[in-house]
Amino acid sequence: MPDFVTDFVTDRDRAARLIFDWNEVNRKKQILPGNASFADETLRDGLQNPSVVDPDIDSKIELLHLMNDVGIHLANVGLPGSSTRAFDHALRLCKEVADCKLTIRLSCAGRTVVPDITPMIELSQRTGVEVEVYAFIGSSPIRQYAENWDIDLIAKRSTDAIDIAVKAGLPVVYVTEDTTRSRPEALTTLFRTALDHGAARICLSDTVGHATPDGVRNLIQFTKNVIEGMGRTDVGIDWHGHNDRGLALENAIRAFECGADRVHATGLGIGERVGNVPMELLLLNLKLLGQLEHQPLTRLREYCLCIAKALHWDIPINYPLVGRDAFRTATGVHAAAIIKSIHKHDSWLVDRVYSGVPASMIGRMQEICIGFMSGASNVNYWLAQRSIPKNDSLVAEILKVAKAQNRIMTDEEIMAVVTRMASVHG
Repeated sequence: MPDFVTDFVTDRDRAARLIFDWNEVNRKKQILPGNASFADETLRDGLQNPSVVDPDIDSKIELLHLMNDVGIHLANVGLPGSSTRAFDHALRLCKEVADCKLTIRLSCAGRTVVPDITPMIELSQRTGVEVEVYAFIGSSPIRQYAENWDIDLIAKRSTDAIDIAVKAGLPVVYVTEDTTRSRPEALTTLFRTALDHGAARICLSDTVGHATPDGVRNLIQFTKNVIEGMGRTDVGIDWHGHNDRGLALENAIRAFECGADRVHATGLGIGERVGNVPMELLLLNLKLLGQLEHQPLTRLREYCLCIAKALHWDIPINYPLVGRDAFRTATGVHAAAIIKSIHKHDSWLVDRVYSGVPASMIGRMQEICIGFMSGASNVNYWLAQRSIPKNDSLVAEILKVAKAQNRIMTDEEIMAVVTRMASVHG
């Protein structure tokens, strides 16, 4: 046995000896600011996906509790000004937070028009729960052209909405839609105007998934310069990203690294068009990067399954963490390494020898199946797991059947071979 394998002290010590982590070479060690927070948009942006259903209120309440339990700081509970149902559901969720004394905070979204803001004020007044107001308006030149807007009109509508929320004592986040395609001079005017009228935070929106990591860095640095130029040190920066280029998760992590202190995400990445930052993958990756050492993720799978059920969403079989195949293998070489680790009675090793994500972190385990790429190790393991006596002829017959197929065998198919062989040998 190699010398470096012996005398482990801790899991961290073991990982350092058994895994050379190129991710850590020259990496900035602290990604999250001290006041970092996660905002869950599943019940707002997630419901804007054209293929989902709007869940019943009991499902939303269940999800709200799971958000609270996995350590999400803020939940957007919708656009209460859009319909009676939306208002009633938001009201019930506010009451749930108050009645159960949940630590999660709540927000609502609305256009920068007074009829969208007043329902949020009513929610807060009726429940005693502080509702954070996300007031949004498009700021990019392409949006201005489509809407026949100019900066003066955008600024006027923005201040009208901000003023009424601030007067009611609610914190306001000023959201410039399509920020990542907006001109610097326009953003400077809008940010300064919003902050002068009492907005507490600025939300940078990659509304159409346009940004690359370089764009994230440039935009956040620009925003910080505007805020600092006003002599302000008390303004938070949100990042709201979409996944049209497939860069949403990377951009979200980069946003934290570049100075945003709140990042938005949705369960399973569900959202408008191809979706948003996946909340579970954001938490997972920050955990694996050592940024969330004291935040358990054991209920993250339950959170994802709850969302899938409530929104009638099919989780892809190869989806990380919660997809059916996330921790499943039928390949002989892979299975053999896992089984050898099992024989060492080493659960830490079992979870990592052929997996970059420990299944146990979210309450799952490594699974070994039997298929056309399997070896005897797969069969021996499958039989042992079910306390089925094994012999060479049984193992050989199962492999023969497996290799004649173009997919993995079901448990029923394997048991049929076991039964047939048992009858042959009496």
